[in-house]
Amino acid sequence: MRVQDRVRQFIKDSFLVDEVPDDESFLGSGIIDSLGVMQLVSFIESELGSKVPDAHLIPENFDSIARMAAYVEQRRQAA
Repeated sequence: MRVQDRVRQFIKDSFLVDEVPDDESFLGSGIIDSLGVMQLVSFIESELGSKVPDAHLIPENFDSIARMAAYVEQRRQAA
């Protein structure tokens, strides 16, 4: 399963939303809050195998499905 699909399913299951466009802002749309971001980080580290340094906890990496998938792919390529 693609990273985007896994992230989308996690968002739907964890935050009880029906549909989330890949580029919709989680924070801007109210889908998640700052605590939710920490859940996303935990998901990435435990399920997708990518350690997230504190310096990477910025909206550019975690504020949409597309951004999260791109971040995970970038981390995988760098490893």
